[in-house]
Amino acid sequence: MDEKTTQALTEARDWLRGQLDISADFWLEHGMDAEHGGVYTCLDRQGRIYSTDKSVWMQGRCAWTYSYLCHIYGVRDRWLAAAKSCLDFLEEHCINHEAGDRLYFTVTEDGKPLRQRRYCFSEGFYCIGNAEYYGVTGEEEHLRRARKAYKMIYELNNGLIEDPAGLGPKTIAETRSGKALGDPMIFLNIIGIMRRVDPDHTAEYDQHAEECVQRIVNEHYRPELGCTLESVNAQGEPELWYTAGRVVNPGHDIECSWFLMDEAAYRGDEALFETACDIFKLAIEAGWDDEYEGILYFIDAKGLPTEAYEHDMKLWWPHNEALIATTKAYAKTGDAYHLEWFLKVLGYCKDHFADPEYGEWYGYLRRDGIPTAPPTKGSTFKGPFHVPRALCMAEQTLTQILGE
Repeated sequence: MDEKTTQALTEARDWLRGQLDISADFWLEHGMDAEHGGVYTCLDRQGRIYSTDKSVWMQGRCAWTYSYLCHIYGVRDRWLAAAKSCLDFLEEHCINHEAGDRLYFTVTEDGKPLRQRRYCFSEGFYCIGNAEYYGVTGEEEHLRRARKAYKMIYELNNGLIEDPAGLGPKTIAETRSGKALGDPMIFLNIIGIMRRVDPDHTAEYDQHAEECVQRIVNEHYRPELGCTLESVNAQGEPELWYTAGRVVNPGHDIECSWFLMDEAAYRGDEALFETACDIFKLAIEAGWDDEYEGILYFIDAKGLPTEAYEHDMKLWWPHNEALIATTKAYAKTGDAYHLEWFLKVLGYCKDHFADPEYGEWYGYLRRDGIPTAPPTKGSTFKGPFHVPRALCMAEQTLTQILGE
C-alpha cells in the first residue's frame, strides 16, 4: 500500500473513531429513558424528543449496539447499562403474550402496546440484542431468550407455523404471493451473531445460513437484470409486469452484500465472496445519483417509474452499509475499485450526514443532499444502530488493513 493510500485510510479511520464516540454518547445523553427504561429514538437535530412513542425494533437494536461495543472495545458501565435497560423494557412491555409471544412494533413510553406488524423483525432485533448481551455477560437467560426468538423467526420465515398474530400476508395469497429479500438477508445476519456467541449450535446455524444464501443468490440476485430484487414470486422467479415486482433497494442490496461477505469469510468460500462483491457493484452503480451524489432509496429494475414517493431521497443507512461493505471488500481483495467507492461514500457522509454542531448524523436528506426540514437525528426507524455499527465495523476493518 503506497504512502498516499495509507494516509487517506489513517485519516478516515481516525474520523470514524471520533464519530463513533460522538454517536454513542449522543444516544446515551439524549435517548435513554431513566424513568420507564428503554430508549427514545424520535429525536430532533439537537437531541430533543419530538415523540415519546417507542420503537420496539430500536430497543433490540440499541441493546445489540451497546453490547457489541462492549464486545469490541471492552465493557463500559454506561454501555452495558443502556443495553440492559432496553432488554428489560422489551421483556416487561414489548412481548404480546396473547399472540404466541410475538413482539409489538411500537409501544408508548411506558410500554402500552400501540401496533403489531406481520413482519418478524422486532423478534429479530430482540434476538440479536439478547444474544450479544449474553456474549458479553454470560447470563444464560439471555441466550435462552435469543434461542426462543430465533426458532420462532425460522419457523415463520419458512411457513412451518401459522403466524400467531393472525395478520396474514399483505396481498391476497390466492392472487399473488411471494418472497421478500429482507427475510433471508436479515436472518443471515442474525445467524452470524448467534453462531459467534453460541458455538454449541454451530451445525444448526450453518444449515440455516446455507438456506439463506441459496435464497438470496438463486432467487433475488439477478445479474441478467443487473440488480438484486426486493421480491420474487413463490417459485423464486421475477415478476416484472407490476411495480412492486421491480423494486430495487440499493441500500438493502449493499447491506446484503456484506452479510454474504461475512458468511463467505466464515466458510472460506471464494466464489460466494465474489458473488457478494458483484451484488455490491450492481447496487452501488445503479443506486448512485450521478447528478447530486449519494445513494438513491429506491430504483426500478427496468428504469421505469417507482411508486414510492421517497424513492429519490438520500437516507443515512444505505450509506452506512456502503462504508461497511467497501472496507470489507477492500480488505479482502485490495481492489482499488472498493477503495475508491469507500472514499467517495465517506466524503458524501462527511459533507451531508454528519452534524459537527450537535453531533450524530441526519437521517433523511432530500435528493440534493439538504436535510429535510425540520432535520431529525432519529425516528421510529433510526436510532443507535446503523450509524454506530458502520463506524465501529469500518474503523475496525481499516485498523486491520493498516496493520495496527
